[in-house]
Amino acid sequence: MTMSVLLASTTLPMAAFALAASISPGPVNIVCLSSGTHYPIAKGLVFVTGATLGFLALFLAIGAGLYSLLSVVPLLETFLRWAGILFLLYLSYQLLQHDGRLQERAGIKAPGFMTGAMMQWLNPKAWLASAAGIGAYTTANDPYLLWLFAGLYLPICWLSLASWVYAGAFLKRYVHRPIILLTINRVLAICLAASAIVLLVE
Repeated sequence: MTMSVLLASTTLPMAAFALAASISPGPVNIVCLSSGTHYPIAKGLVFVTGATLGFLALFLAIGAGLYSLLSVVPLLETFLRWAGILFLLYLSYQLLQHDGRLQERAGIKAPGFMTGAMMQWLNPKAWLASAAGIGAYTTANDPYLLWLFAGLYLPICWLSLASWVYAGAFLKRYVHRPIILLTINRVLAICLAASAIVLLVE
């Protein structure tokens, strides 16, 4: 088997895993969609960049052995779960406060770079997804595979999250009545709260 064939047989499954994990609906994707409907696209992409780099940092840290801390220090997993639950409920509450009037949103700060990065580190599922991917596609004997995986994740994750921002911007373009955006806000808030409940019962 040539090196190019071996590389293709490794990168394609990695890329598929990264795409499935990044583009599927979840708390971060919901916030991306919300950012697109409420703020300029540029502000949403700042959040996307923070979420992408935050996840990448977590991914590499877990690859370096950080995940093993969860088995050594069980309280860390409990802390992450409750911190994630509270953070999702806070974001849900923020959405519920919006009354559907786009023009009055200018004075409210959009979720930024640090919010995106923090969401990834407070999400136990991001830890589990990273550990699963690393366990499936890398080995301790070939550390370059971890960096290859991370290199694939970077553009795939960013583009996947950005697509949710643009989807939100597309919705905003056709939202002319406050009641429509208000309904979208309620649905997104319920989705975020449901994500928190899932973390609570797992």
